[in-house]
Amino acid sequence: MDNVASQPQQPGQHTRHQRPRVGHIQFLNCLPLYWGLGRTGSLVDLDLTKDNPDALNEALVAGHLDIGPISCVEYLRHADQLTLLPDIAVGSDGPVQSCVIVTELPLDQLDGRRVALGSTSRTSVRLAQLLLAERYEVAPDYYTCPPDLATMMQEADAGVLIGDAALRASLHDAPRLGLQVYDLGEMWKQWTGLPFVFAVFAARRDFLSREPETVREVHRSFLASRDLSMEEIDKVCEQTARWESFDAETLRRYYTEALDFSFGERQIEGMREFAARIGAPTDEVRMLGS
Repeated sequence: MDNVASQPQQPGQHTRHQRPRVGHIQFLNCLPLYWGLGRTGSLVDLDLTKDNPDALNEALVAGHLDIGPISCVEYLRHADQLTLLPDIAVGSDGPVQSCVIVTELPLDQLDGRRVALGSTSRTSVRLAQLLLAERYEVAPDYYTCPPDLATMMQEADAGVLIGDAALRASLHDAPRLGLQVYDLGEMWKQWTGLPFVFAVFAARRDFLSREPETVREVHRSFLASRDLSMEEIDKVCEQTARWESFDAETLRRYYTEALDFSFGERQIEGMREFAARIGAPTDEVRMLGS
């Protein structure tokens, strides 16, 4: 999917008829949310910006995007500026495969040890820190570095990875290197019995107040894209496998068994539980249509 070219804009700069500026996470875990946009004809109505989760978080908060995915942690920090879009998120209700701790040691032996934090996701990093502190009662020596397993393990005893790098580590690299893999989605589910929401979709409240129907139309477009992608998941996986290091069957299991793209009552409960455990307020949480 190609970016739609646009001129740089200052936060809040808009004229009538401009396409909404929408974030696009460049990870395989989000592909079904975007794949159907071209098929439904919605792609031409969006000014898409592709980037990693951290960069898109910052762009949405700064007002350089109008709508987009945002990590759960960053949404909770900036909920007073944002309105959640219902029924769509990126999460899991058990093992997620692409948010992991890869380690040479059992987790309960990481106290004081070096743990590398991948630099592209704040939610997974915060979840890993929470689990290590509360479930395993260890306080590692954390540092941030690029999300590359080989680089991480040169200086650290463990690393936190998300997205495509985590998927490669889980399925290919860690077994080859004799490293242990702990799935953050699975650990959260075992601890709380709840799903975990890694990223939500949100609109800036100032944009929503100016363009409420545009926000609703973008929301409908993403729901339709996701639903079409899941209906045609075999085709999605066959096409994607041509360009990625994962075969179609691996991708199909990932999309249908590991990832959860819904955002209903149980997912909201999981998000609120996470917020409570990290001390984040939920007073400002607001959902479109509520």
